[in-house]
Amino acid sequence: MASREKKSPLVNLIAGGSAGFMEALICHPLDTIKVRMQLAKNAPRNAAGSNLSFVGVGMRIVKRESPMALYKGLGAVTAGIVPKMAIRFTTFQFYKDQMVDKNGTPWKLNNLWAGLLAGVTEAVLVVTPMDVVKIRLQAQRHSMADPLDIPKYRNAAHCAYTVVREEGFGALYRGVGLTSLRQASNQAANFPTYHFLKGYLQRLQDIQDLPGYQSAVIGLISGAMGPLVNNPIDIVKTRIQKTPNPEGLSGWARFTDVNGQILKNEGWRAFYKGVTPRVLRVAPGQAVTFAVYERVSSWLDSNSDSFKLTAAAAK
Repeated sequence: MASREKKSPLVNLIAGGSAGFMEALICHPLDTIKVRMQLAKNAPRNAAGSNLSFVGVGMRIVKRESPMALYKGLGAVTAGIVPKMAIRFTTFQFYKDQMVDKNGTPWKLNNLWAGLLAGVTEAVLVVTPMDVVKIRLQAQRHSMADPLDIPKYRNAAHCAYTVVREEGFGALYRGVGLTSLRQASNQAANFPTYHFLKGYLQRLQDIQDLPGYQSAVIGLISGAMGPLVNNPIDIVKTRIQKTPNPEGLSGWARFTDVNGQILKNEGWRAFYKGVTPRVLRVAPGQAVTFAVYERVSSWLDSNSDSFKLTAAAAK
């Protein structure tokens, strides 16, 4: 079976951006629940004193702050996730294309290394400032149904402006090292798993384009890998990004301080707070991302000749 010609950067940009947009719209409520669980100093409890599940936390947010509160920070995510996914898929393909020997033979583990580098790239260019703004918005416990309950940050743009004004531009890059580590480990697990399963199914069925449900299923599996491994990193990153740094501690000092506070006050189990909603957020998100990406990129590839003819006729 002949392999398809490599996708152009434009196809990766459009298909990746489309996938990111759909993923944000569908999966953001789970991310809000995850952040609330990670920021809680003590496990949320119901009236009977039992620990709340992620569903219980979600229901409490809806009851106290309205259903729209589950979409706090969506503006920041939407503004960031479209370029993030476009950058992720484009740079993954770019790095992968560079990882060949003089005969054009791909390096071993090239999917892993390309995924790792793509994760670092997206973390530095987009994810870190987006996360700072998103977490500040999600952490606000106000009711969006009450017009008199005025929050400190009104929207993503206002939040970014306020953070820069009060804390300096560098505050938007608080936790960039941990974010890069999280994104790198996510994509280093995500892309190799997805492409291994995709190749296996292609060979098994002797087809080039997988059905949409198969792309979604293997995206779900690959998406679960990262959160299961790097949740402690995400916990520390979230705590660092949520609060200002008035003492002007260095990144390493801040990291060790937050780690020490968590261990002292909450115990090692706190490093896995929110892991369930995080898996339930990231894994379905990757299912949506890869299914949409494959469908859009396939459509763009199959219609590329028509686009060229239309462009030529318009000249």
